[in-house]
Order: sequence, then structure tokens, then C-alpha cells
Amino acid sequence: MLLSLAQWLQSIDAEFGFMRVFQYQTFRALMAALTALLMGLIAGPFVIRRLAELKIGQPVRGYGMESHLSKSGTPTMGGVLILLCIAISTLLWVDLSNRFVWIVLLVTLGFGAIGWVDDWRKVVHKDPEGMRSREKYLWQSVIGLVAALYLAFSISESSNGRVLELFLAWIQSGFDMTLPSKAGLLVPFFKEISYPLGVLGFVILTYLVIVGSSNAVNLTDGLDGLAIMPVVLVGAALGLFAYVTGSSVFSRYLFLPHIAGAGELLIFCSAMAGAGLAFLWFNTHPAQVFMGDVGALALGGALGTVAVIVRQEIVLAIMGGIFVVEALSVMLQVSWFKFTKKRYGQGRRLLKMAPLHHHFEKSGWKETQVVVRFWIITILLCLVGLSTLKLR
Repeated sequence: MLLSLAQWLQSIDAEFGFMRVFQYQTFRALMAALTALLMGLIAGPFVIRRLAELKIGQPVRGYGMESHLSKSGTPTMGGVLILLCIAISTLLWVDLSNRFVWIVLLVTLGFGAIGWVDDWRKVVHKDPEGMRSREKYLWQSVIGLVAALYLAFSISESSNGRVLELFLAWIQSGFDMTLPSKAGLLVPFFKEISYPLGVLGFVILTYLVIVGSSNAVNLTDGLDGLAIMPVVLVGAALGLFAYVTGSSVFSRYLFLPHIAGAGELLIFCSAMAGAGLAFLWFNTHPAQVFMGDVGALALGGALGTVAVIVRQEIVLAIMGGIFVVEALSVMLQVSWFKFTKKRYGQGRRLLKMAPLHHHFEKSGWKETQVVVRFWIITILLCLVGLSTLKLR
């Protein structure tokens, strides 16, 4: 929005030439981060008070950690604050004609809507489980598949009309169409190794990355500040990948596929980082507010979508290793429990409690120890992920 305004002012009067600085993505990214950060810090106390007045408090499951019972009633659904800051800041500073920004925003807000319904049921209907898993996965799948189909044909095209033409051509061909090499699965640490996926393979991979990331972040969001800081770190790192991928010069130099228009995602990622830091101000232990599913599902979906666009799905798994391990801990715990119950008549557990952060709490770690140590691990993993820019 401000970019369009700056361009218009420059066109009518040469005195506004100084506004050429708005053309630089790095400048707009910095301003987007500051805008989201200040908005979150200023609006945070008001939002928390309103959530408390509406009695939108966090329910605690009866089988959860005993030490968390004191958190019952803490305002939740604070993710609304994060999403508003991201959306407003992004729309202010981004190039509104960029197709990738719109698809990321739609996925983010779509997953946020699913989380909002889930949280609302927990609060209003006093059901700690919220939306049932099948219903939640159904709507996540709808959004994930629509985004995957659009991205399959937009990675190499700059026109939405052309994307529609390719989609119709794919259907007419009997769902047999090849995609450009830049749409293949890029293997980090190698210069030119990528695996062709085809349209169907690309859609399946994209769906798994978006929906998987969304649920992985949601599972990680169980301690004060545990999920939001890794989201900020991974999001900022993906923003750098977006900037490099969107530049024909940098992408060629670093042996990365050039995705025209991907650079604008740096502004979105910066806004996400700024909004996340503002939320962390209120979410750090002891938390004044929780993000709830409305924030966790949306932020995870955003990370997954950006990673797909910049062709860094594997790097996302590396940098977001905490999210991956947390999700795997739940999957393994549930699978092992069901297997042993069927075989031995009594379910057994691999961990003291899942997700993994609760296992460490049960092992004697304090909540702040778990959180800070997981942050440190994420910093190291992000550095490993960023090293793939040069180590090829």
C-alpha cells in the first residue's frame, strides 16, 4: 500500500524522489518488522484485557501436567493479535500485486480461522479437546490442497491467468504434466541435485509440508514462549532465503532456483518476526496470554507455505527440527501405546509424557529450562540451515 503511494507521489512531483527508498525490499522488510513489533506492544495490553473480560481463558486438560493447573484461566486466543499485526504490517509495506504474498496470507488466515473455531469451542463449550481431529484435518486439507494446486503452476509463472491455463491443461492431459526443474525437490548442501516431482508429487509434498508444519507448531505450543521464538527464528531465516531466491543475481551465484516475486516474502517474514517478538513480550514465563490454536496453526501453515515457495522444504525440516521432533514424539508415543495395548493387553509408553517438552518436565527440568534450551537448539539448527546457502 505504502509502496504504491510512494510511486504515485514520485510520478506527480520530483520533490518526492527521496521516496525511492520504498523500492528496496530490505527497507520495507525492516519497516514491516518495526511496524508489527510496535503494533503488538501497544495493542497487547488492550487485547489481553479484552480477552480476560470476555473470560476467554485457557482450559487445562485433566491428564496434563499438574504444574500447569495454575495456568487455567489465563487468556488464550492471543494469536489473533499476532495475525492482525502480521496482516496489517504486510499489507502496508508489501507490493500488493505480488501473488505469493497473497497466497501466504490466505493460507495463514485460513489456518487461523480453523484455530479460532477450535479455541472458541474450548472456551465457550468448555471442551478442552476443542474441534475434533477429523474435522480439523478436513479443513486443513482443503486449504492445503488448494494452496498446493495453485503453487504447482505459479512457481514458474507470473500471471494468474497463465496459472489457470496450466491447471486446465493438466486436467486435459489426464493429470500427466511435467514441471520446470525449479519446482523439483531441492537437496541442500549440493549444487545441482533436485528430484523432479511432477504435478501430483509437488501437490502431495506441498500438502504434507503445509499441514504438517501447522500441526507441528501447534503441538510445540505447550509451554510459555516455547513455540513463538522458534517461529520467529525460522521465519526470519526463511525470509533471507526468499530474498535470495527472488534475486536473479544472488540465486545464480548461490546455485538456487530463481523464483520471480519470491523476494517480497521477505516483508511477510519480517512482519511475522516482529509480531512474534511483540507477542513473546507477553507470552514469556509466566505468560500473560497464550496464542492458542488460532496462532499456532496459522504460523505453522505460514512457515510451510513460504518454505515451499522458496523451494526449501528440507531446510525447513532442519531449521524447524524442534517442531519435527515434537510431532514425531506424539506420533511414536501414540503408535507404540496402541501397538502394545493390542499385543500385550496393556498400553506402554516410550516417553513419560508427550509431546517431548512434557517428557523433559517429567524428568525434572523446569519449564524455563526446557524453553530456553529448545531456543538454543533452534538457533543452532537455523545456522545449519543458513549454511546451505553457501556450503554446496
